[in-house]
Amino acid sequence: MHFDRNALENFDSRYRAALINSVSGYKPANLVGTANASGQSNLAVMSSVVHLGSHPPLLALVVRPGGDERHTLANLLASGEYTINHINRAIYRQAHQTAARYPAEQSEFAACGLTEQWLDGFSAPFVAEATVQIGMQLRQHMPLEINATHLVIGEIVALTLPDAALRSDGSLDLASADTVALSGLDEYLQASRLARLSYAKPDQPLREIEE
Repeated sequence: MHFDRNALENFDSRYRAALINSVSGYKPANLVGTANASGQSNLAVMSSVVHLGSHPPLLALVVRPGGDERHTLANLLASGEYTINHINRAIYRQAHQTAARYPAEQSEFAACGLTEQWLDGFSAPFVAEATVQIGMQLRQHMPLEINATHLVIGEIVALTLPDAALRSDGSLDLASADTVALSGLDEYLQASRLARLSYAKPDQPLREIEE
């Protein structure tokens, strides 16, 4: 099956969105927590977090356009802080429900059965039920002219992980953390490990890394 540009442009909009949202492969499933100046919390499921670098520790987030109902973007631009929380198997249904367009005065935490967790001196709430919690400070914001989305770049300034998920070399065992992934807009999955492979060098064969 092959689709050219003309075919893609002439698909029904919902069909095209479902297809294009799936072709990039498995995506991270996260809940982004923010709060406004009054402390009103907001929570939104997002699948666009991308690693940019480790020193400084930077993550990028693409936020879709949408006007005044995009409370996440308005909150994080105003406060400069937000949280990224891994979705796990126990909370993926509640996490998905945060995509509903609740009014600004209604917190998705309460509406969807999730618990706010606050860190002293940090203005954005974490998800208490998330096993991996990341505190972010805004470093750069770029509106993208090509499709009116927003690229948000933040620095990791706080990190909470399960002890058992942190390996001796610093890598994170996502399966142990019970982290789930997203395909498209609505399919939640858990990955099964194939192998961890050694650092690739031209003159050495690959080997599997023992846990």
